Amino acid sequence: MDFSNLLYVDKHWTLFLDRDGVINKRIMNGYVTTVEEFEFNPLATDAFALFKTFFDRVLVVTNQQGVGKEIMTEGNLLDVHAYMHERIKLAGGKLDKVYFSTDLKSKENNTRKPNPAMAMQAKKDFPEIDFSKSIMVGDTDSDLMFGKNLGMKTAAIRTEEKLTVEADYHFNSLFEFATHIVREQ
Repeated sequence: MDFSNLLYVDKHWTLFLDRDGVINKRIMNGYVTTVEEFEFNPLATDAFALFKTFFDRVLVVTNQQGVGKEIMTEGNLLDVHAYMHERIKLAGGKLDKVYFSTDLKSKENNTRKPNPAMAMQAKKDFPEIDFSKSIMVGDTDSDLMFGKNLGMKTAAIRTEEKLTVEADYHFNSLFEFATHIVREQ
């Protein structure tokens, strides 16, 4: 076994998670616009129950330009996030906060990943966050670049998305990532 790539975390670490494709099923070339369209990936809520044991903070950072395109409202988005948060809590998990950018990709100086705006807001809200003791879990190049640009460890969840940015770790699901963390402690 190659011991150089093990990931040891403790309660000083922060977990940053993408939403679509990682926590819930991603609608390729579309958007989750309502609670009814939001479907958790298998065992995703169970993963959150494991995360609360190992991470000081568990945060979601998600690009949501469907609001900027007026396909959905910010209220729709907040309803989806409230539903997600409640289901995670009911499963015994913890989610400290959801950060989102509704900016269009084309907007100059946008706050979307891979730009660090959501991480900087999280650091403002939770000053104890140390990006060198953080991991970003995502399924797109922008997720992985977001983490790398901030000096975080990165974990890729395998989906239909083709990646060109190399992650530190690769997993088939959020639950597989969570059980890896448990095994390594």
